[in-house]
Amino acid sequence: MYIGIDLGTSGVKVILLNEQGEVVAAQTEKLTVSRPHPLWSEQDPEQWWQATDRAMKALGDQHSLQDVKALGIAGQMHGATLLDAQQRVLRPAILWNDGRCAQECTLLEARVPQSRVITGNLMMPGFTAPKLLWVQRHEPEIFRQIDKVLLPKDYLRLRMTGEFASDMSDAAGTMWLDV
Repeated sequence: MYIGIDLGTSGVKVILLNEQGEVVAAQTEKLTVSRPHPLWSEQDPEQWWQATDRAMKALGDQHSLQDVKALGIAGQMHGATLLDAQQRVLRPAILWNDGRCAQECTLLEARVPQSRVITGNLMMPGFTAPKLLWVQRHEPEIFRQIDKVLLPKDYLRLRMTGEFASDMSDAAGTMWLDV
């Protein structure tokens, strides 16, 4: 048996697969997006964790999970989950579809004119680096406390395993990866 977790913007989807790759059970828990200002899109990372927990419990109520061999996590990309040195979330996560960082993109392109060559991407508001510059410019008290920046699914991984990790595909959308 295998478990797959997909942290989407509108919900957390969890599936249980048998050895043949057939879906044995599935559960979706809805998530809400906060839009406190025009162009903003945020979520509380604790909401991700609680929704994942509910979905996993629902799977466990439907089928035994004791034969699960592995768990895979996928999810929304480019979001910025800001943690302090004690791994506490500092503010709601700024999501992939947040558009507040256009000015920061222009500033970053001016500071790093080779960014497209280095990262393989255009500097866009949805990517992670412009979000962090926005926090530095508009929420300096929070910026000073940042110890780690995790992508949304990587925050779930941290909560599940205690380990900080990402993958190349997601890291490519941070604007920090030299491809």
